[in-house]
Amino acid sequence: MTDIPLDRAFWIDVIKRVSRRTGGYADTEDLVQSAFVRMQTYSATRKVENPAAFLVRTAVNIRLDGYRREKLLGKRQFTENFEDYENKAPLQDEVMAVRARLDRVKSGIEQLPQRTREIFLMHRLDNVRYSEIARHYGISESAVEKHVARATAFLMKWAKGW
Repeated sequence: MTDIPLDRAFWIDVIKRVSRRTGGYADTEDLVQSAFVRMQTYSATRKVENPAAFLVRTAVNIRLDGYRREKLLGKRQFTENFEDYENKAPLQDEVMAVRARLDRVKSGIEQLPQRTREIFLMHRLDNVRYSEIARHYGISESAVEKHVARATAFLMKWAKGW
């Protein structure tokens, strides 16, 4: 691995050199950080003789690649008024109502017998197949189906009171 100076003066010098070479690009520090990541990857298999030069050249290349990409694809201009778009986030009272319903469902699930509850949750929440649940509990698939059906019927009946 390449030894990189950790002193502040080294990094300030690298950032200034990259900034000069990229025409004062606003995201110079991001370029240097990306160059550093690439140097770390490169130096895992090869020795970097001059870390400062490597960082500057790599950062400049990253900027050139970005410039070419922008030029090729065209810089996207956002001229639309974003206030015209509908806010699809739920209202706070809707969030509270859903949380209350979830609390009620949780309460209903807690009323199930332990084994039925575990089997129901394995199937419904964890998407475990009946055959795998049957193997896990040492019961038949038919018994697993009955546990799930029993839990579903109980919860449907229990939820009618809402």
